[in-house]
Amino acid sequence: MDDQSPAMGLVHLLRAVTVEFDTLGAEFAARHGLHPTDVRALIQLLDAARAGTRATPGWLGARLRLNSAGTTALVDRLERLGLVRRSRDTADRRRVLLEVEEKAMDLGWTFFGSVIGEVVAAAEGFEEHELETVRRFLTAVLESTGRARSV
Repeated sequence: MDDQSPAMGLVHLLRAVTVEFDTLGAEFAARHGLHPTDVRALIQLLDAARAGTRATPGWLGARLRLNSAGTTALVDRLERLGLVRRSRDTADRRRVLLEVEEKAMDLGWTFFGSVIGEVVAAAEGFEEHELETVRRFLTAVLESTGRARSV
């Protein structure tokens, strides 16, 4: 591949953005005594809530590629820190659901709020059709990384 092509330029830029977000996540984790996996778990649970997905420990473990014991330890730790709560599914009392506590959302907004605000402000500087192009590109990238993970 031509390392100077416009497409490779996007790959390098996307990698740089990913590294910056990863660094921010690591700083957030360190500041609050969390493991990076804890942060990824909270993000997965917040995304699930936004999508209307009923998150269970099994669902979370699969998303994070953790075994049952690792998932239990993770959820126990997040619950002990007051960041996540377990509740019984009203439709199936045998099933446990996971929800992010307000405390976790407050911590996240306190740390990431300014970055989110700047990203939103940057996006507002684009026309709707430009945002749709970016959305299509990022969706395709996300799908390609998902396929690479399943190999």
